[in-house]
Amino acid sequence: MWIHRKATDTTQKAFDWTSLTDGDPGAEILGSPATALDLGPAEGENAAFLARAGVEVTAVDFSAVQVERARRFWADEPRLTFVHAEACAFLDQDTRRFDAIYSTWGAVWFTDPEELFPRVAARLAPGSTFAFSHREPAVGHYGAQQMGGKWLEGRETELTVWRWQYGPEQWADILKRHGFTTVAAKVLPHPDPAALGTLLITAQTAL
Repeated sequence: MWIHRKATDTTQKAFDWTSLTDGDPGAEILGSPATALDLGPAEGENAAFLARAGVEVTAVDFSAVQVERARRFWADEPRLTFVHAEACAFLDQDTRRFDAIYSTWGAVWFTDPEELFPRVAARLAPGSTFAFSHREPAVGHYGAQQMGGKWLEGRETELTVWRWQYGPEQWADILKRHGFTTVAAKVLPHPDPAALGTLLITAQTAL
């Protein structure tokens, strides 16, 4: 994930899907995985939360700056490994199967699902959970949306990136087309009624 948080709470008490640190819902969405893959962990708060709960977590981020920062923050977590790589490239190269794969405002938001979802399905154990969240899209702003900004830290110039966002029904259709089952999608409202909420999607692989 390319969003830099100014401070990391090393005593985080809950898994956060919304970026609001309200803790509801939490890690229970992932079931009880022994292993998990975080796609776009930013500074790694959620990954560290799972690691402290006994999960072996691999966290993959496209930003070398974010990975280096996360490694410093969580150097004392033996169950947590940060990898600098693009999500699809990592899934092509690492042949392990995980009990859960998730992304919180991370790589799923910034990767073409037609490229990413087949790779995710191939790296999930049977009956395991794929879950991700991103900001609720504004009405009419669906599909690949071009964005500009200094998304990768350390850059002096703007970088144009693409962000894929859909509504709940659209995500469900895409996931089912790629073999996922038991798809659930909902919007978690923002405390400010004028602000967009968080779209949370979960799906399972077939047994």
